[in-house]
Amino acid sequence: MNEIKSIISDIQEGNIKPIYFLMGEEPYYIDKISDYIEENVLEEAEKGFNQVVMYGRDVSIEEIVSSAKRFPMMAERQVIIVKEAQDLSRSIDKIESYAENPQPSTVLVFNYKYKKLDKRKKAYKAIAKNGLIYESKKLYENQVSDWIRRVLSGRKFNIEPKAAQMLVEFLGTDLSKISNELDKLTTVLPAQTIITDKHIEENIGISKDFNNFELRKAVGQRDVVKANRIINYFAQNPKNNPLVMTISLLNSFFTQLLMYHGLRDKSKSSVARSLGVNPYFVDEYVVAARNYPMRKVSQIITLLRDADVKSKGVGANQTHADILKELLFKVLH
Repeated sequence: MNEIKSIISDIQEGNIKPIYFLMGEEPYYIDKISDYIEENVLEEAEKGFNQVVMYGRDVSIEEIVSSAKRFPMMAERQVIIVKEAQDLSRSIDKIESYAENPQPSTVLVFNYKYKKLDKRKKAYKAIAKNGLIYESKKLYENQVSDWIRRVLSGRKFNIEPKAAQMLVEFLGTDLSKISNELDKLTTVLPAQTIITDKHIEENIGISKDFNNFELRKAVGQRDVVKANRIINYFAQNPKNNPLVMTISLLNSFFTQLLMYHGLRDKSKSSVARSLGVNPYFVDEYVVAARNYPMRKVSQIITLLRDADVKSKGVGANQTHADILKELLFKVLH
């Protein structure tokens, strides 16, 4: 986020590059920078003649370069934004000659999502020398809760660890989806609110009692009654609780539990750091480790892999609900 702030700050101060090549696996920040340039570099009256949005599937590099070489009309700059520029991946190296000598009055922005330029290529080096290359990296799942907290803190909100984890488990690591839900929360709740699991349930529709977070906790505690109550709820609401996500989260939990068993230093801070979890959740691993010795954890990981294969229709004719019930029976007994 600091790199994003630095890029935006430079633009605000008038230190604007002739080329912005925004690439990488996480589209959220690519869109953020591109949208900021689109909305702020030119005055509203200048945009009609001097701002163009192109799409990679519809244009060639030659057409982009031809437009970039034009001079602005009654303005200091023109802005050209190439969205979905990854569709030009086969010919993107042709931008090299323009990048070596870009038109100083043009701001050329490439939104090159889910891919990246080869750093060894001349095109990369030319853009890096005369423009700006930003790589937007996908966050790991254990980093997203911290990202949520930082975003909310910037808006003068706070969030409880369980509430943040519910968002991650329900929405995954898609920052755009999560950002949309945070927008909803910060619109309906007053500033300074500490967002709880109840707020998540009331405003986003994720049950605070029947979710993968609570299932993981129940399994860790070997609470058979609670675990079965949750999976029965999942069976009745399969669209909101896909089996593939449940298996993935349980697999992550037991993989981390296997790591926990191997740790020499089991202090809360060391465990949190080693497992990549919030210290708030460390007690769950302590309890689960008592209930599941290392050998049992290894067996469960094998069970989870088998269930994952079955969930994809390989070697089983069971419904997803039956696969989950069978899995939980074997895990808990």
